[in-house]
Amino acid sequence: MKKIFLLLAGVAVLASCEDFLSKEDPNKVDAPSYFRNETDLVTYVNGFLQTMIPTAVSVATGDAHADCMAWRGEYQFLTDNYDADDQSGWSTGNWDDLRNINYFLDNFRRAAVSESMLNHYEGVARFWRAYFYWNKVKTFGAVPWYDKTIDSNDRDALYKPRDSREFVMRKVLEDLDYACTHCISNAALEVNSVQITTYTALALKARICLYEGTFRKYHATDPSTGAPWTADESEIYLRAAADACYTLMQSGKYSLVSDPANVTTQYRKLFTSESVYTQEVIWARAYNAELNAVHSLNSYFIVQQYGSYSLTKQFVNTYLNLDGTRFTDKAGYEKTEFVDEFTNRDYRLMQSIRYPGYTRKNNGVDTPYAPDFGYCVTGYHPIKWVIDDTGYDSNTSPCPTSIPIIRYAEILLTYAEAKCELGEFDETIWNETIKPLRERAGVDGTMPAVADPYMIDYFLNTITDNALLEIRRERGIELLLENVRWDDDMRWAMGELLERPWYGVYVGELGKVYDMNGDGTGDICFVREEPERPQSGITYRVLGNDFSLTDGDSGYINCYIQMTRKWDDKKYVRPVPTTALNDNPALGQNHGWEK
Repeated sequence: MKKIFLLLAGVAVLASCEDFLSKEDPNKVDAPSYFRNETDLVTYVNGFLQTMIPTAVSVATGDAHADCMAWRGEYQFLTDNYDADDQSGWSTGNWDDLRNINYFLDNFRRAAVSESMLNHYEGVARFWRAYFYWNKVKTFGAVPWYDKTIDSNDRDALYKPRDSREFVMRKVLEDLDYACTHCISNAALEVNSVQITTYTALALKARICLYEGTFRKYHATDPSTGAPWTADESEIYLRAAADACYTLMQSGKYSLVSDPANVTTQYRKLFTSESVYTQEVIWARAYNAELNAVHSLNSYFIVQQYGSYSLTKQFVNTYLNLDGTRFTDKAGYEKTEFVDEFTNRDYRLMQSIRYPGYTRKNNGVDTPYAPDFGYCVTGYHPIKWVIDDTGYDSNTSPCPTSIPIIRYAEILLTYAEAKCELGEFDETIWNETIKPLRERAGVDGTMPAVADPYMIDYFLNTITDNALLEIRRERGIELLLENVRWDDDMRWAMGELLERPWYGVYVGELGKVYDMNGDGTGDICFVREEPERPQSGITYRVLGNDFSLTDGDSGYINCYIQMTRKWDDKKYVRPVPTTALNDNPALGQNHGWEK
């Protein structure tokens, strides 16, 4: 392969413009004439950002199918009707990024650049290769590893079998180690936390190694083969995750954004600000209204056709009281009505979903908004990424807010979890990690003395360790809707949670008008039939075969009862598409997906 397509953009525009990032430039790169100087290297590696950095939508809605969410659309992967020939993630176009990365690595040292800067750009490219392969491994398990440009006539390479997951992930770790060692950081690279630096590499290494270490620990067998792992390497990855986090923590480069005077709003500002909070955000996708570089997240969380993202009652119950006690220890908590659920609760709850007293600007006027049951099926309506102004709700007026991809908060959580899984967790680590996260949310950060029975039951009695349960609780709450929960379900071997019923708010009786926006006037009524003479200003939520109450005329809303969701352990990886197997039978099919 002597020529490849390269996507070009300036750094400022690259960091923001959604439309531009999706367009290909037909300029071709010829290595002997192109890789001459640092400008050429910068331009090329910026192409990786254009094609590979997560989009706003992929970050904010990536947890739509996870255990904490109810989603309006039927997720085919969780049904018996899933098309095993689905090309998503495997088709030819999905490997283009790898070809571009390897082409760069094969040729970039032609440039007249210092050795240290050449090493930096190699680190950037290997960062992206690690990221590319980690996503492939999460999806398919074993995949073919390529670290060189493949000639179109090289049949041995093109038609080789898949390499084992263990082999590929060792290579991923090698790439991450190189990036962490050789990538540099400076003021220019750190603008808006978009570019790849040594800190970004450490943060990605922490995320990937925690995933792989816990995946190996909680899965007795390799899902691609159905056989036990050839070696127990979980500790290698957990140690690497902990070490990467420790390096970041000791650097003093990042800290939690914390303003005690604004404890009820400071957490959410991280997700609704046009500027990037670089104090805490290690890696981000920046947007900018002046450059018309925007996204449409308001539409995704307001407009019905985008899918309806709703938190479940089971997950909402995990939020603690402000004094650090458990909401689920309170007598009668099961029948707590929506208007009372936020009283003295972790302030992240009211910064994540609509609450009594929540307002949005409508034509410039602050207006109370109840959960929209036409959109939100459970009543727990997300607001974490939403600008509180109806003027941003349509695609014609999209949002300029920036998107954190990895935050320092995640580093603290990863460090806590890795050390706990290694058997090295104690109160000192708790005080360095979990305590400051809770205290930022107004919650007493004292480490609890005993395990929470609710959390033990939530995770299907698979773990009883007090510290680990609290770390998982904190991770779920702090990183909600940041595209990590599905990965958590998979690495913890918690696929069965995806079959759990979707419960919503508690309804004490049918026909009663509830005040759910907190303005003192009733606004929502649950009924079996729309009344002939509906009251003005009342939204009637009609229950039926697919929406009921768990106890008949009262209880939790039970959503989408007729929707099929079935878990099978083979689904910890997806099948290799039949088309790919027809082209290269040597790939072999994943365990359980054989026809």
